Amino acid sequence: MGVEPRLAADWFDGRSARARPVEVWLEGPSLHFGGHSVPLAGLTWPERQRHGQRQILLPGGGLLSFADAAAFDAWARDSGRGDSAVVRWQQSWRLVLLALVLLVAGLAAAYRWGLPWAVDRAVDALPPSAEQALGVRLLEGMDGDWLKPSGLGAGQQQAWQARWSGVVARARAAGGPAVPAHFEIHFRDGGKALGPNAFALPGGDIVVTDALLALLADEPDAVMTVLAHELGHVQHRHGLRMMLRAGAVGVVASVIVGDFSSLLAAAPAMLASNAYSRDYEREADIYGRVLARAGGADTSRMAVFFERLAKQQQASVENNPVAIAISTHPADEARVKFFSEP
Repeated sequence: MGVEPRLAADWFDGRSARARPVEVWLEGPSLHFGGHSVPLAGLTWPERQRHGQRQILLPGGGLLSFADAAAFDAWARDSGRGDSAVVRWQQSWRLVLLALVLLVAGLAAAYRWGLPWAVDRAVDALPPSAEQALGVRLLEGMDGDWLKPSGLGAGQQQAWQARWSGVVARARAAGGPAVPAHFEIHFRDGGKALGPNAFALPGGDIVVTDALLALLADEPDAVMTVLAHELGHVQHRHGLRMMLRAGAVGVVASVIVGDFSSLLAAAPAMLASNAYSRDYEREADIYGRVLARAGGADTSRMAVFFERLAKQQQASVENNPVAIAISTHPADEARVKFFSEP
């Protein structure tokens, strides 16, 4: 084999900061410099950059520094040390742009399909007892800040509870949809912030405000349909799924260690406004209509509910920090038709 090209470098032995000028060349399977030889397999070669010196890392902590980057790159190429595919990719703006496009597409796909899949797996892994404990903590946190004790008398509350229990019992007897093992209705005063509202917490707790019952005092079937809709969110665990999606970073830790503190901060506003996806809302609507009808409620009375809400909607949007829950997705007109059709 002939004499290989040589290149000037500074050698640092890894024990002192003093540089020693040496000549470097390749011969066979080894790199030679200043009376030393190192197998090529033990070297870490630098990636080519547009600027800056080049350094070859030696076994034991030493290095060879090459001040003339252009001369090093030419020497490396002449010695058969061409750029790797990664370096060639980095040096091409077209390929860098392609990599950026692929990265954005990958992140979008992960958000659109990967995150829901991961959340569903996390929900499947979480036992109902843990979900119920989360709901209890949420309700405790909302009481006093978002919610006040109900102004309804004990008799009024018992009457609404009895009517709801009757709907559920008749639906079960009629072979209606499966009902969650645990659910409970809580009456609260939501003040002006929540207004006429009903929302489901993870684990089965359903909150209904005094304002909603006052708005529909003469429309009990509409109230039963609203509650059946919220029970649909409980049955499909929508509240938990929504919270885990919103707090995706803390999902793994929450499932493993059972610490849900990172998910609790924003949960009240999300759950009170029912910031569910359209798919979740439609799923709860389908469940609620089937359950309410099986329980003997006239779901077409939801038309009155949406009509009355529409009269309050403008003031609610302008003055309240939280939108009326069940009046969100999809559009009210489509939902009126859905609850009214045979």
